[in-house]
Amino acid sequence: MSVALRSQTAPISKLNAKPAGTEDEADVSALIARLTAEVNQVACEKTKSIQKITNQMKMLALNALIESSRAGAQGAGFAVVAQEVRNVGQQVETIARELESQLTNRTGNLMNSIAQMADRSRGERMVDLSLNAIELIDRNLYERTCDVRWWATDSAVVDCAAAPDAAAVSHVSERMAVILGAYTVYLDLWLCDLDGNVLANGRSNQFGVTRQNVAQTKWFRAARALRSGDDYAVGDVECQPLLGNAQVVTYCASVREGGKANGKPTGVLAIHFDWEPQARTIVQGVRVSAADKARVLLVDSNFRVIAASDGQGLLTERISLQLEGRRSGFYQDRTGGLVAFHATPGYETYKGLGWFGVIQAGGGA
Repeated sequence: MSVALRSQTAPISKLNAKPAGTEDEADVSALIARLTAEVNQVACEKTKSIQKITNQMKMLALNALIESSRAGAQGAGFAVVAQEVRNVGQQVETIARELESQLTNRTGNLMNSIAQMADRSRGERMVDLSLNAIELIDRNLYERTCDVRWWATDSAVVDCAAAPDAAAVSHVSERMAVILGAYTVYLDLWLCDLDGNVLANGRSNQFGVTRQNVAQTKWFRAARALRSGDDYAVGDVECQPLLGNAQVVTYCASVREGGKANGKPTGVLAIHFDWEPQARTIVQGVRVSAADKARVLLVDSNFRVIAASDGQGLLTERISLQLEGRRSGFYQDRTGGLVAFHATPGYETYKGLGWFGVIQAGGGA
């Protein structure tokens, strides 16, 4: 039995756009904040002008009272008018101060509300972008689970696992090389026996892995325990020494007699997804603005950084996420920066590996 190749898997594409409406929302919030600040400034300037005029009125009234007292009985009537002018000036000054206080308080509250709305809008946008990043990798890795289970039924793979003579090894190596020529997201494909010995690989001229033993690897042990050909196993993102320490995610399926899902297991097929360039394309493709000063991450279930837009901390850094029982959300960290996250939603039959998309952004929008 021979299985025809599907069309070539395209590299992971970049995220092409921000979530709908986020730019408009940001523009409106900025406009309202600017207009509110202008109203507040105008109110303060005008009330100060009123206070200046009332001070002049009070000074004129005081001078009039002094002159009326010098005039004696003849200035008594004018003194009454001067006193009234003085009273009116004090009333206007009181009103101006109250107006300034009320306007300042209310515009201040409005500006705080706008700032909170802008922060919430920004946080929700970052959560959406975190989701987009983790969804994109989930959809891509879903295809890897399909590929490995499908290729494990290829007649060359099935025949070599059952009888790994020189001719069968040569034929399956050629077959896997053809697959690798069409599927550029893989570094190598390995066919292993049930003891973990690598029988053949697709890039034998580049990676001399045949006769190496991988029985102690996490992914092989998981693959060895699979119950049927419909199941798959996957390892953590790791640097693989046998592939030049390249970062890979290894997906495995059991090879079974006759290529049947319920057949007796005869070997393990391992496909090594070329992780670093694919993941880098995703995190660097997230459309955050320069003003956000954002670092886009993918982290695994242990919060280990497995991809970073700045290329730092790969497979060594662990971050602390304040999940509080949530699968998605955002919060401010101790430095005032924004942290947004979203857990893997999975894709179709692929449940995901407990990973998160994370964005760490500087304070302020």
